[in-house]
Amino acid sequence: MKFNSLSLAVAAFGTLLGAQPATAQDTSFYNYVESLKERARSEGVSEGTIQRMTAGLTPNQRVIQLDRGQPGSPRRSGFPAMAPYIAKHVDRARINGGKRTHANAQYLLQRIEQQYGVPGEILVAIWGHETNYGSFKGNFDLSRALATLAWEGRRRELFSGEWVALMKVADKGYSRSQLVGSWAGAFGNPQFLPSVYLRLATDGDGDGRADIFNNRADTLASIANYFRDSGWRTGQPWGVRAYVPVDMYRGDLKSTLKAPSCSRVHERHSRWMPVSEWKKRGIEPRGYIGDDVMASLFEPDGPTKPGYLLTGNYRVILEYNCSNYYAMSVGLLADEISK
Repeated sequence: MKFNSLSLAVAAFGTLLGAQPATAQDTSFYNYVESLKERARSEGVSEGTIQRMTAGLTPNQRVIQLDRGQPGSPRRSGFPAMAPYIAKHVDRARINGGKRTHANAQYLLQRIEQQYGVPGEILVAIWGHETNYGSFKGNFDLSRALATLAWEGRRRELFSGEWVALMKVADKGYSRSQLVGSWAGAFGNPQFLPSVYLRLATDGDGDGRADIFNNRADTLASIANYFRDSGWRTGQPWGVRAYVPVDMYRGDLKSTLKAPSCSRVHERHSRWMPVSEWKKRGIEPRGYIGDDVMASLFEPDGPTKPGYLLTGNYRVILEYNCSNYYAMSVGLLADEISK
């Protein structure tokens, strides 16, 4: 699931100031949906689309339960170990599925990589993590789910905007029965939020439609467009496994950079230095990475466990889903697919 960073930053700032989020008790669900309809009309959505996408709309209590039950991070005892997560999400079934998908789309992926500069194995790994290569894309009525989340109020600004964006997607000719997905509003093979679909979904086969539900070319081109828009650097790996001396001095490695969003994710990475500087400290990359590439050291499970040199492309994966567990598993799955 991919939230707009600016919306989350605004919400976090409000919390720091002591502001309390709006709650479902502000108004009835019916009245709130009426206000959403007016906003959609004011932004050009057709009346027919508004009516078919809101017919019989009721709040979904399951969606509210799922939203309120989202786990926090880190735990009181620290961050959960990375290795068990990787073992579960980069297992043999997902690797084999990725290899088959990559082989079956070989020429398509070559064309997309030439156009967007993003390696095919990265695109396939994203697809594999999001929907297991399209086998499960979610079955929540998106209009109902997003209207519920906006009405409930914990992240009203975000979800009200996504509901209106969904109406604009529906206005392109998608039926309500097609517009189903995750409880938090993401949909299609790459699990885009509606606003992301409107901004970055791409027609990958020239048929005039960006169908991320069933069209493989559109799905992969759309993911590639997302990565290019987020700043993917062609020719650089996402990161490489690295030998790190256990006795290496780490006291001066803490990063002083303040990430504008997901700061607890980024603070686990060291400060950035050229690979040549890391080598002087005794670190040996286990894969090819240029000496002039800026990299950050990440030892997710501590100094005695596997370490990695991460590049700016790793941060692009974090733009898709701001979780080190997610980004590491995507990178490692891509590496396995490419073998």
